[in-house]
Amino acid sequence: MHRVAISGTGLLTPGEVITNAELVASYNAYAERQNALNADAIAAGTAQPLPFSSEEFIVKASGIERRYVMDKTGVLDPAIMRPVLRERSDDELSIMAEIAVAAARQALEKAGRAAADIDAVICAASNHERAYPAIAIEVQQALGIRGFAFDMNVACSSATFGIQAAADMIRSGSARAILMVNPEITSGHHEWRDRDCHFIFGDVCTAVVLERVDTATSGNAWEILSTRCMTEFSNNIRNNNGFLRRTREGHMADRRDMQFRQEGRKVFKQVVPMVTELMLSHLADEGIAPADLDRMWLHQANKSMNDLIGAKVLGREPTREEQPNVLQDYANTSSAGSIIAFHEFSGDLPAGSLGVICSFGAGYSAGSVIVRKLAAAA
Repeated sequence: MHRVAISGTGLLTPGEVITNAELVASYNAYAERQNALNADAIAAGTAQPLPFSSEEFIVKASGIERRYVMDKTGVLDPAIMRPVLRERSDDELSIMAEIAVAAARQALEKAGRAAADIDAVICAASNHERAYPAIAIEVQQALGIRGFAFDMNVACSSATFGIQAAADMIRSGSARAILMVNPEITSGHHEWRDRDCHFIFGDVCTAVVLERVDTATSGNAWEILSTRCMTEFSNNIRNNNGFLRRTREGHMADRRDMQFRQEGRKVFKQVVPMVTELMLSHLADEGIAPADLDRMWLHQANKSMNDLIGAKVLGREPTREEQPNVLQDYANTSSAGSIIAFHEFSGDLPAGSLGVICSFGAGYSAGSVIVRKLAAAA
């Protein structure tokens, strides 16, 4: 069995940013318009007015201050409230593949690898823009990689599940090195017209190169000591959109239940203990004490949730260095969140440092990856 390392990561951020102030102004204009249209029903008590949002509400509820998006004009237009993206021909590179290729090239450069060194591509993301052909195969072709490629979706846990799948293939010898990409255009499946969640998501793409430890030459390579994944069915985070939608009466309209929705309080109460138990049991089974961890790179969904998980794992409040957050700048980027944190806050640690990459989300699903930094190759 081969030992496996993460030898390079990449990050692509779109060129447009939406601040909380911009988002609140747009949403409140929409709410005011809808309340005016439904004024009679609201007065009669047969409809409830849409509540207004505020910057203070968003930061208190999530810790988010801004987010990157592929298109802000449509999102901020009270008459549209969604991104407006140009339709591409079948001969053009898809938008998911485009951002994946950009992030992948960064990861390959950091790993010191070329397309010829990679045997497989995994596209692990929460929403794919089409059913087939696989986005991963399109990325494979665009980069000139031989071998095989496939898509996978485990919602916000897709990246850690993808790391486990890639690591298992490299350990067994079925691949020498694998590229995993996480193109998350979350703005497309998000419901920007709902006060309780209109601030949550942002767009981004991350990429990870995994290879055998004995071939890794990167100055920031991390050996994967162990991986663990778990799932437990829940309806508390759900998106009902899909190809069967048009087969059902009344489902062609722009329905609220066809976009992202969640029972936030239930998710918080149920996911925190689930993830805490996963991380603690995983560490214990590997003979690692929480006090031995130098860093935790957690899924970036909610600052209060991350702070509580970190405190429960360590038995005390983690420092910013021990548990870096990127949520304030990126918002929830689904599967990419923990990888962004790892990408931005792993290079400063010395060889021998221990850490955990952990993601969690709809499903419920959760993935834990224990890593140790390797000494730089001579």
